[in-house]
Amino acid sequence: MRLPAILLLALAIAACGPASPRFQGSDVTGAAFGRDFHLVDHNGNARSLADFRGKAVVIFFGYTQCPDFCPTTLAELAAAMQKLGPDASRVQVLFVTLDPERDTRDVLAHYVPAFDPSFLGLYGDDKATSDVAKEFKIIYQKQPGREPGSYTLDHSAGSYIFDPQGRLRVYENYGPGPEVYAHDLREVLKPAA
Repeated sequence: MRLPAILLLALAIAACGPASPRFQGSDVTGAAFGRDFHLVDHNGNARSLADFRGKAVVIFFGYTQCPDFCPTTLAELAAAMQKLGPDASRVQVLFVTLDPERDTRDVLAHYVPAFDPSFLGLYGDDKATSDVAKEFKIIYQKQPGREPGSYTLDHSAGSYIFDPQGRLRVYENYGPGPEVYAHDLREVLKPAA
């Protein structure tokens, strides 16, 4: 008789505790990767994750000549910013190029803000690009094109969402749609209990 009563009491106490966020993407809270980066933004400023403390951060890796995943993801994120309304000012979207050979500061400065003026493009040299890709478990590889010097990049196409304290919280698979991004961003923007 005592055991069921104790279990019911434990369940009641647990139910009164703070609710965990209910992400629609994959909850990766506590992951031992995606801890930081050291790159340059399209305005020429050196950047790391700490620069955006106080905002939710979405990081997506790609390249400007990508025919599908990259523009689709940036368009979905721009639509999510619209859905967030005033809360969009509490979010920073970062597009990290995996193609520093072609995605120069000037190219990124024209491409990335075309989706939303608040979005930032980040780049580094080959080593910095490789280092950040490893830290975020991003796979990318050049695929030769039909003409000499032309190529595409095969690459991982998910996005990472950090909370305002700089903790990695959510991994979004490719193509979740603006509603999912907006939902999960609202969850990480909620005040900590």
